[in-house]
Amino acid sequence: MTVWEDLVGQDRVHAALSAAARDADALVTADASGTPPPEASKMTHAWLFTGPPGSGRSTAARAFAAALQCVSPDRALGGEPGCGFCDGCHTSLIGTHADVEVIRTDLLSIGVKETRELVRRAQLSPAVGRWQVIVLEDADRLTEGAGNVLLKAVEEPAPRTVWLLCAPSLEDVLPTIRSRCRHLTLRTPPVEAVADVLIRRDGIEPEAAHAAARATQGHIGRARRLATDERARARRAAVLKLPLRVDDMGGCLKAAQELIDSATEDAKQVAEDVDAKETEDMKAALGASAGGRMPRGTAGVMKELADRQKRRSTRTQRDSLDLALTELTGFYRDVLALQFGSRIALANGDIQDALDRVARASTPERTLRRIEAIAACREALDRNVAPLLAVEAMAVSLRAG
Repeated sequence: MTVWEDLVGQDRVHAALSAAARDADALVTADASGTPPPEASKMTHAWLFTGPPGSGRSTAARAFAAALQCVSPDRALGGEPGCGFCDGCHTSLIGTHADVEVIRTDLLSIGVKETRELVRRAQLSPAVGRWQVIVLEDADRLTEGAGNVLLKAVEEPAPRTVWLLCAPSLEDVLPTIRSRCRHLTLRTPPVEAVADVLIRRDGIEPEAAHAAARATQGHIGRARRLATDERARARRAAVLKLPLRVDDMGGCLKAAQELIDSATEDAKQVAEDVDAKETEDMKAALGASAGGRMPRGTAGVMKELADRQKRRSTRTQRDSLDLALTELTGFYRDVLALQFGSRIALANGDIQDALDRVARASTPERTLRRIEAIAACREALDRNVAPLLAVEAMAVSLRAG
């Protein structure tokens, strides 16, 4: 299985990255032999992967990183870089390759301090591989200061360093950075392609795989979770009942509170799984005594850890709310399709009765206003409006239509 197998429905991107990996091989060979490098190379030092959530931006970046480190002997015979079996590919994909650094954050932003560490790493020569590869999965979360720090490294890269940045859209990255990167835009994978991956790779029953792929509209990660996690299915079912519960003001406020409580519970579960272990590991590293007493001078380190955990909890709650808003948008999109008599496949065909009920009781104009209310709630959350206030305002708007 090659490194490109998980790149679902992205044939154009696969072709571009495969060609670049071949040219990267040629550049390395030219450097080693002292011959002139090939002209019009498709390889460059900085790439920007953009596309909607679930399109596989980070998957494409990691596959490309593995292909750049591929050491398969088949390459010398004209084989495609990225065999998936050699040591370079395997260690790159599982995150243990010495020259592939994958950065993802569970916080709301990436600051200057972390970015300076990346820039320092990027100046090093490859230790064991052919390239020094930095994969920044959340380039849209760079603060303005962090973006300015990164700009210098992208402008003047080390000879064997490659930056792979991922973001939802070009507008999410500083213009000065994106102007120095080669752009690759990924599309939302077709529902059938996502279902095929779930069946083939995860052993999921065809009916469940197709239902999950339709419900998530081609988002591979969410589809896999929906097909394999009973709790995710129960949570989705609860969210999709909200449009039927906003008939009066009391129902609006109760539904909003339950949505917030669900997101808070998600954050709490993540904290229970991760925070306690992190705290204990930090205490052990700092030399805490058996009774739990911390050595002097370590209070600042523990406070920094607590702040990080709090920011991660906020991010988890925001992500949970965003998923709920995505599911609500899909609900009203199906309602709008029914109201216009469209023949497109419904994402939520398993709740056809609820969709029909809302469609008959409303008009396309009111449905569009409800979709706009969900988008306004998203914008409010991005501006750090209190989540409960934002969701309550949305619920009231859904009632008014």
